[in-house]
Amino acid sequence: MDLTYTDQQNAFREEIRSWLAANIPAEPLQTFDTEEGFKQHREWEAKLNAGRWGMVTWPEELGGRGCDLIEWLIFEEEYYKVRAPLRVNQNGIFLLGPTLMEYGTDEQKERILPKMATGEEVWAQGWSEPNAGSDMAAIRSTAKLEGDKYIINGQKTWSTRAVWADWCFGMFRTDPESERHRGLTFILVPLDSPGITVRPIPQLDGLPGFAEIFFDNVEVAVENRLGDEGAGWSVAMATAGFERGLMLRSPARFQE
Repeated sequence: MDLTYTDQQNAFREEIRSWLAANIPAEPLQTFDTEEGFKQHREWEAKLNAGRWGMVTWPEELGGRGCDLIEWLIFEEEYYKVRAPLRVNQNGIFLLGPTLMEYGTDEQKERILPKMATGEEVWAQGWSEPNAGSDMAAIRSTAKLEGDKYIINGQKTWSTRAVWADWCFGMFRTDPESERHRGLTFILVPLDSPGITVRPIPQLDGLPGFAEIFFDNVEVAVENRLGDEGAGWSVAMATAGFERGLMLRSPARFQE
């Protein structure tokens, strides 16, 4: 087995090194758990995207570089070696983005992915609920289909990035008679929708790394459903699979 890098991989490494040397912020950005820091990180995402470094594993036709696993890890290694900014839109680019590519319609991909890539739209995740914890099959928040829209009621908690994010993805129970894994639907929700209240959850440092999201008769267009109604568990498990893959890119693995 040959464990050496190819000439192409070494050239890729030099390309990212050169770009980072020319573009990395001279001073560390503020934490994205502050409003100003969130803005700074959003701007950094736009800069990464302009250089085609924001979503290196995405297909080229969607603005990425079509990198394979080795190239992706080369990128992550070089990125975090120089302590480049953390990725504020991780929920979107690494979790929802690949899920959209697998389950989304062409219209959804065209509408959502470009703004996700530039940081114009940052995503929060809406998995946990107060009475469900990490047991996603115990979700109680509901989405009732009325015509061409869902009426959503309920609460999500420990939602990362939700304080300043633009959208939230999560599962909602569309069949009130269902139990556990059945009757759940994966829905994308604009966080500026009427009826939504986002309440920050302060951490020990006082900063809102997480938030609660309350839904009070929130209307969401059916076009924002990802996958079939009632098939949300399958979609969410795909998202969870992409999330597990992020363990490969833990910054601590690469920083010296």
